Amino acid sequence: MDPRDDDFLKDLHRLVQRLNRMPEAEDAPLTPLGERVADHLGADPTGLPMVSESVPPHRLVDLDLALDALAGDDAEVLGLRGGRHLRHEEFAGLLASPYARIQPGPVEYVSVPTGPDTSRQTKSTALRLFRVDGMPVAALQRAADPQTGRETATLDVVAASPEVASGLLAEVRRLMAELSVVRGNVVSFARGEFGHHGIGKMTFLERPTVTADQVILPDGLLDRIRAHVVDIGGRAGDLRARGQHLKRGVLLYGPPGTGKTLTIRHLIHETPGTTVVLLQGAALGLIGEAAALARAMSPALVVLEDVDLVAADRGDFGLQPLLFEVLDALDGLDGDADVAFVLTTNRAEILEPALAARPGRVDLALEIPLPDLPARQQLFQVYGGGLPLSAEALATAAERAEGVTASFVKEVIRRAVLRAVSDDRDVTDDDLAVALDAMLEDTRGISRVLFGGDAAADAQATGGHGSAEFGMFG
Repeated sequence: MDPRDDDFLKDLHRLVQRLNRMPEAEDAPLTPLGERVADHLGADPTGLPMVSESVPPHRLVDLDLALDALAGDDAEVLGLRGGRHLRHEEFAGLLASPYARIQPGPVEYVSVPTGPDTSRQTKSTALRLFRVDGMPVAALQRAADPQTGRETATLDVVAASPEVASGLLAEVRRLMAELSVVRGNVVSFARGEFGHHGIGKMTFLERPTVTADQVILPDGLLDRIRAHVVDIGGRAGDLRARGQHLKRGVLLYGPPGTGKTLTIRHLIHETPGTTVVLLQGAALGLIGEAAALARAMSPALVVLEDVDLVAADRGDFGLQPLLFEVLDALDGLDGDADVAFVLTTNRAEILEPALAARPGRVDLALEIPLPDLPARQQLFQVYGGGLPLSAEALATAAERAEGVTASFVKEVIRRAVLRAVSDDRDVTDDDLAVALDAMLEDTRGISRVLFGGDAAADAQATGGHGSAEFGMFG
């Protein structure tokens, strides 16, 4: 045997002997914190049942609100003090330990957003000692700590009986849903940090103000979308009473810049009090968590923008599995959940195989097309109506701008205004004509791709050459 192996075995033997001499967990003395908990409970907490609940990090403030409401003003609220052991120990290890001397200390707080312009000083580590129906309980609330492997916030409860502890958790869940700061707000999510799964940062957004007259779509199209998303929610009670499902999925498809996002902003404006969850890009992978949150906060609207992006990357087994996860989430909620899913895509053809493989997830698919002449006339009026431009100039521009998108029209007006501002004067009909000429000329290059447009119109405007050039970009 190698002498080094012999030395290693001797060291290992000494380590095992030391471990055998270590006190068992049940023999560990109570820490000062454990003694305080024992005084409150009237019994050694290490011998009492303990239950735990994981809470998504973005719902820490909901947990704090629920516990404050449940514990009341008479609760004793303690912080913890004890050095590095605090971040790694489970609740049981904080109450009894042969090594750590965990003591009551000051409560730690963290500022957590509760709305677009509001926040709350939320307890990040706090032990509440209070009574539920006359029975003493101890509840430890801790924020997530991804650096130490604790990916979620936690609630640990010790009480005289498992029924008391379990009943407390059930009431906390109910109050978290009832008092949630998410309810009725518009939020977006980002993935968690440190490579962990689940929701990371939650951002509160202002509810947009977009009225129906600002959304220029073909006649009747906006009404169909509103009827499916808004009106069904408005009749939720009657539909439930008649055994009809409320969950619904809508797909809006069409070229970039035709008004899909503006339509969604209008839907959000028209549903005050509804919880709205916005997902796009990498955050689309959080659809499972978003759907669960929407179910708890219903009525809710879940918006999945540019959902084709999760299908663009094909793996060994065909379509990106994340797309199927998105579609499965639409089918995972109970039918009586008042939750509307609205998906947008610029490339409906990518979604067709997935939609065919998962029928019933989307029950209404509507194209948001390039604006026709009446729609373009309305668009020029919407974006240029407040400027000193003549009706004739706006009408002429609408006729010339065949095959363009709403965002194209908006950019034409912006360029006309910029031209006037650079000369320190009011915008004129000539500015509009020059800006439109420049934009149409740019359709032979990348600007057409950026602002949207129709390849056939390009060909007409450029003598048949523009369509081939535009095709290079998709």
